[in-house]
Amino acid sequence: MPRKPFPLSLHIALLSATLLLSHASTGSAQTVSTSSSSSSTSNNPTTPSTTQPDQTNPVNRPRAAQIEAGGAAVTLESNEPLFEMAAALNACGYDADLDKSAPVRLEVRSEMNAALAASDEARASRDALCAYIAAHHLNDSALNVGQYVSLSLYLSPPPSLTPNVSELDLPPQAAAIVNVLPLLRAFAEDIELHFIWLHHRPEYDALLARVHDPMTQAILSTNIYLHQPVSSYDGRRFLVLLEPMLSPALTNARIYGADYIIVMSPDNSAGVPVAMSQIRHIYLHYVVEPLVYSRGSAMERIQPMLRGVQDAPLEFFYKSDVVALMTESLIKAIEARMYLIDSPAPEKPKSKERVDTDQYAALKDLYDRETSLARQKLVDLDESQGWVLTGYFYEHLQIMEHNSDGLTEEIAPMIYGMDVERERKHAEEIVFAKNISSDPLRPAPQPRTIAGMDLAELDLLKGNPVDALDIAEKIMADPKGDHARAQYVLARIDLMQGDPEKAMHGFQQTLALSKDPRTLAWSHIYLGRLYDSMNPPDRDHAVAEYNRALAVRDSRPDTKQAAESGIKKPFALPLRENKTPAIDPDKDFDPTGKSQKDSYKPPSPN
Repeated sequence: MPRKPFPLSLHIALLSATLLLSHASTGSAQTVSTSSSSSSTSNNPTTPSTTQPDQTNPVNRPRAAQIEAGGAAVTLESNEPLFEMAAALNACGYDADLDKSAPVRLEVRSEMNAALAASDEARASRDALCAYIAAHHLNDSALNVGQYVSLSLYLSPPPSLTPNVSELDLPPQAAAIVNVLPLLRAFAEDIELHFIWLHHRPEYDALLARVHDPMTQAILSTNIYLHQPVSSYDGRRFLVLLEPMLSPALTNARIYGADYIIVMSPDNSAGVPVAMSQIRHIYLHYVVEPLVYSRGSAMERIQPMLRGVQDAPLEFFYKSDVVALMTESLIKAIEARMYLIDSPAPEKPKSKERVDTDQYAALKDLYDRETSLARQKLVDLDESQGWVLTGYFYEHLQIMEHNSDGLTEEIAPMIYGMDVERERKHAEEIVFAKNISSDPLRPAPQPRTIAGMDLAELDLLKGNPVDALDIAEKIMADPKGDHARAQYVLARIDLMQGDPEKAMHGFQQTLALSKDPRTLAWSHIYLGRLYDSMNPPDRDHAVAEYNRALAVRDSRPDTKQAAESGIKKPFALPLRENKTPAIDPDKDFDPTGKSQKDSYKPPSPN
C-alpha cells in the first residue's frame, strides 16, 4: 500500500493523543471474560455461577434467535437441540446439582439409561460421544458446559442438527467442538432421543408456565419504571430458554449481535424455579446498553473515571472500558431504585376515619424509610465492589421519577451533565471490597493476576508509556510472547510520542500478526485516522481502512460507530481554543507525552 510522508511537528503530538483519545477500549471480540456483581442489587441475594458469553457478532444470528417479523421481541421458550445436547452431557456423566434439579431431569436420564441397556449399538454410540466430550473437557465446569450450549443455539431441529451458519461464523466456543455433531446425531438416533423429548414436552411446558407470569411481571415493571415502550419485534431479541437437564446453579448468558439469549435451568423448589433477578439484570443490559453506547461522543470526557477503579475488585475489562463501567453502574442504580424490602407495603384503609388514615400514614412512612435505607445500603455495597457511579445514577434516577420522564429522555442529561472530576474524587475515597460475585452476562471463570501485556495496557491507561514500552519490548524479544498484542501497544505508544510514520508501520505489522477481531478492527481504524490526518489527507486510503474495520465484524458497538463515522466524514483534530502558536513549534515538545497523559484513553486487550 503506498504511503505519503508525514510532516513532523508539534501538531503530530496533538494528533497522536487525539487519535488515541477518540476510541473506546479495545478487547477480545471473540469472547468476553470479565466479572461483575448482580447479587447485591437483586431481590434474590444469591447469584448462581455462570458461564462465559460469546460476543462474536456472527454474520447470521443463532437459529434459536430467529423469529418471524411482527413477533414478540421478548420471549420464553424451550428448545429441542438444546435439550438433546444437554441430555448427551448427562449421558456422559454430567451430574452437577442433580439433587436440586426439576424432576424431569431424573426421568429423562432414567429413560436414556433404559434405552442404552437395551441396545449394544446405542451403548457404542454413547461411548464414542463420551470419548469426544472427555477429550474436549475444560477445567472450568461452567465453561465446559457453555461451549455445548453455545453450539446448540445454532442447530436445526433433529434429526439434522446442523448449524445454520458456516463453521467460520460460529462463535469460537462452538467452533471448537463442532465435530461433536455427527456423534450426537448417532447417539440421538440410537436411543430415540426425539421421542423422549416428545414424551416429556408437557413437563417442559408446565415449567414454562410457572416462569411465564413472574417473568412477564419483572419485564413489565422494569418497562414501566423506565417508561420503556413494549413493542413488537424490531430486529432485536431478548430470549430466555429453559433447559432442566443442566444445573440449576448455572446461567448461560449470550450476546449475539443485537440478540440477548439466556439459558436457565429450573430447580425443584415449589416457588418460581429460576432466579428472576438474573433475568431482569440481563434484560436491563438489553435495554440500557444501546442508550449508553449511542452517547459515545461523551466517553472521552468521562475516561478519567477509570483512574478511580484501578484498586477495585473488578475484572480488567471494566477497569479499562469506561462505557462498560458506566453501563453496569447505571444498571445497579436502576436495580437499587426498584428494590423492595421483604415486608409488605401497608394497605391504604378503606375508611376515612382520622385514626385509620393517621395509622396508615405512620406505617407508610416507616415502610418508605426502611425501603430507602435498604436501597442506600445496596448502593453503598455496589460502590464498594467497584461500581463507583452507582450513587451518581441513583440520585439522577430519582430526578427522573419526579419528572415523570423515561430513561430514553434522561440518559443524555445524566451522561453529559456528569461532573467527572467530582465523581472521580468520590471514587478514590471509596474503601473497596476484596471480592465480588459473578455477573450472569460477563463472568470471569477464575480470578487472574494482571501481568504481561495486561499490565502494559494498564500502564498506558495511567499515561505511563515508558513502563508499557519496557513490557512490550520484552514480550517482542520472547519467542513465545504475544507479539501481536505487544506490537499493537508499541504502535499506540508511537502515536503518543508523535511518530505517526512509525505508528502506521506498527499497525500494519499488527494486522499481519493478530487474529483478534477487535485488535484488527481498531488497527484499521487507527490507520484510517492516520490517512485522514496526512497533509494533504489521503481520503481514499482512509475510507478503505474504515471499511476493512467493519469487515472484521468486531462485536463491540464503539468499533462500528468509529468506523462508520470515519466513512461518513474525515477524522479531524478538535479545535484548540485560546492557544497562541509558539514561534518554534517543536521547542517545548515533550516526547513522553506528559501533557496528554491525564486525558489519554487507551484500548483494552480483552
